[in-house]
Amino acid sequence: MVRLRAYRRFFIVAWQFLPLLWAYARDRRRFVLFGRSRQVDVETQRERARRLLDSLLTLGPTFIKLGQLLSTRPDVLPPAYIDELSKLQDEVPPAEWEEARVVLEEELGPVDERFEEFNRDAISGASLGQVYRAYVDDQLVAVKVRRPEIESLIEADLRVIKFSLPLLLWFVKDAQAFSLENLADEFAKTIREEMDYEREAEMLREIRGNFAGNDRVAIPGIVDSHSTGRVLTMEYIGGTKINDVERLDEKGIDRHELAETLQRTYLQMIIEDGVFHADPHPGNLAVREDGSVVFYDFGMSGRVDPFVQGKIVEFYIAVANQDIQGILDTLIEMGTLSPEADRQVMGDVMELAIADVRGEQIEQYRVNQIISQIEDTIYEFPLRLPSNLALVLRVATVVEGVCVTLDPNFDFIETATEYLSEEGYREETAKQVAEETGRELWDSTRASIRLPQTADDTLSQLGRGDVTINVDVQDPDDVFDRLAKRLIYGLLLSVTLISTSIIYAFRAWEPAVVPALLSVFIVYVLYRSFTRRRKGIRARPQFTRQSMRKRRED
Repeated sequence: MVRLRAYRRFFIVAWQFLPLLWAYARDRRRFVLFGRSRQVDVETQRERARRLLDSLLTLGPTFIKLGQLLSTRPDVLPPAYIDELSKLQDEVPPAEWEEARVVLEEELGPVDERFEEFNRDAISGASLGQVYRAYVDDQLVAVKVRRPEIESLIEADLRVIKFSLPLLLWFVKDAQAFSLENLADEFAKTIREEMDYEREAEMLREIRGNFAGNDRVAIPGIVDSHSTGRVLTMEYIGGTKINDVERLDEKGIDRHELAETLQRTYLQMIIEDGVFHADPHPGNLAVREDGSVVFYDFGMSGRVDPFVQGKIVEFYIAVANQDIQGILDTLIEMGTLSPEADRQVMGDVMELAIADVRGEQIEQYRVNQIISQIEDTIYEFPLRLPSNLALVLRVATVVEGVCVTLDPNFDFIETATEYLSEEGYREETAKQVAEETGRELWDSTRASIRLPQTADDTLSQLGRGDVTINVDVQDPDDVFDRLAKRLIYGLLLSVTLISTSIIYAFRAWEPAVVPALLSVFIVYVLYRSFTRRRKGIRARPQFTRQSMRKRRED
């Protein structure tokens, strides 16, 4: 059944994406099968991004989730697409009540018997589920019900994505091929986890336990007797939507303090607890009368391993100390920056970014220009973001947007610095740096003792002629291959010219036409080989001053 549905969905999906795929194919080769590649301006990218967004919405829940995931991956899509897909909200019309009732009764039994009161009108609808209000033992609860028959649709769409991936890789550059293959596996894992309400309940309990006793954070409790893999019943906690600033002001809530609470909460989740709520858009955040933050919907949540936690701490401390080289080292160790990157240029970028975050007076056009260059660099080169780190980056971006909405002058660096100092991370890191410096000093001393003997041995080998040098030449553009072909074409041209001359000398006019035409063809091929623009053998830097200058000219 799922396989049959997948075949049907394949044609529907292909029909939606065919115009975009055709455009991408022409970007690689102007006439699809041959021709040079063509450059695409930003306005064209934006137009295509809007068409992609419409297609994702048309195709339904699976592709809405895929679009949300793609909006967190600047290593896969260029900035114009990221901006457009970031508008994609997980809000779709809820299913009919009678369809939802079937799921509820299959999981819990008759609705009227299990609930004292049940409001049939959904209070929110999402791509994978919808939420209702009800009463259990005189307690107001929120009941999250998985969409009817969503499982077979998701599985069919995942098969379509798996089948389509090899074809899709043909339309993208090599820079994105590796990231796309990993993204497909990550997406399948993420969406199956989000459909599993038992996993969501487990993550919710763990995060709620981590904030037990913290009156600034409110996380609903689980009603175990009314929760299964497809139905999740939770304590209902009301509140004002966190981006409704006018209502917050009417209630006299300090918006700066609220923004600080939100950032500190996520710093604790990511740096200290290692488990975090990964979908902090305004629809999932509310504010109670006492100013505490309410978190909803833990379907999208993640974990951070200790290594990444440590590197995030090092990154924040380096930013707080304005240690540019420390920032770059941390980014390289986390795998988000290529070791081949131009450190001087990237250092300039970091300095401007820090100044911009702190609200210092700098030329705004320079900030926008360099941020665009960095995003373009991530898109153009083979860079893979680990899945959990991608979620962390998404959380940081969304939280930043919420905090700026609450307080346009909010200083993220200052809040993060205070948090790290209060929790003792800065002192601990300073101690580690001192220990590492001591070890490096000891290693340097030992190396300096061994250096004269090593130098003497090397000079002796040079004197005896025993030194072997291995050279690894990188030829990504097949320069040597083209040189070999030119030599072969040249030899063939010589043979055909000589053959033409000999046949012509014997007055055999008609047979001489064949080698003559072949000579003309070989001359044309050689001419094309020498006149076509080639890039030659070279290294591929992550970010260079030349590329910055070129983008400025563009």
